[in-house]
Amino acid sequence: MVPDIREVVRGVLERDSSQEAAGQKIAVVTDSCADVPADTALKLGIRVVPLHINYLNESFRDRVDIQPNEVYARFSEEIPKTSLPSPAEVSALFDQLASEGYTHVAVISISSGLSGTFDMMRSVAAGCGSMHIEVVDTRSIALGAGFVAIATAQAVCAGEPFDKVMKIAHEAAAKTRVFFCVGTLDYLYAGGRIGKVTHSLGTAFDIRPVITCDEEGTYVTCAKAHGRKASLKKTIAMAQKALGNSQAYRVAIVHGDAEAEARAIYDRAAELFPHAREVYFEQISPALVVHTGPGLIGIGVQRMD
Repeated sequence: MVPDIREVVRGVLERDSSQEAAGQKIAVVTDSCADVPADTALKLGIRVVPLHINYLNESFRDRVDIQPNEVYARFSEEIPKTSLPSPAEVSALFDQLASEGYTHVAVISISSGLSGTFDMMRSVAAGCGSMHIEVVDTRSIALGAGFVAIATAQAVCAGEPFDKVMKIAHEAAAKTRVFFCVGTLDYLYAGGRIGKVTHSLGTAFDIRPVITCDEEGTYVTCAKAHGRKASLKKTIAMAQKALGNSQAYRVAIVHGDAEAEARAIYDRAAELFPHAREVYFEQISPALVVHTGPGLIGIGVQRMD
């Protein structure tokens, strides 16, 4: 649902007023693979830099020029490649923020173990002397990284100073986990994310891995299950386990061209995650789709207590 623009403007004005009173005006930047919902990004003032979806004869900006459904629709013709935003695009955004009077920027990046986005953002930031810019490696992906951006932006909207905002960002990253299962192992194998033996045995015996990001932010298998239904149950169980005894948390149910199955989990969210303060439902970024293929179901959780 698109937020009331009057409320958005009022919130932005109040946020900027409190920050400027402290001599700071703070922006939050993330990349499109963090999957922050468009209405949430608008409401919280999060700037999103799109990755690129590249076909043989044309290129698109992620979620700007092309949407997930369009990528899936073209899979039978061509599976595209992805690339980072150009340094020039990021530099232009930083210049724009400086011209708008921002003094500090918190950049929230998807895992450096899965993408070069973090290193590129940090490199561009180092050459920007007009603002104080810090880049956070979430060591996560999709709304796992997006949750960190949301928590960071909420701290900014609450009028927290930059050092406190960054402390909250790093704490949020440490409290966030994401788990997912895929419809096929072919795309992970083609992208070098899993080995030949895992692909061959998994496909032959229908052994489905549940994948997460480890402490280094790279994909690891945290559980296995036989068949689709069992892998979905295991994914839910791993997310519940990660929350432990938390009494307040965010949950995201995400999917890659598997809306019906994901919607069934979302509809049970109150039962499965009774202490969730916020529950999101999103289709993953096209830049992630090309590495996972259709049929992905993911659950992201972030402890808030």
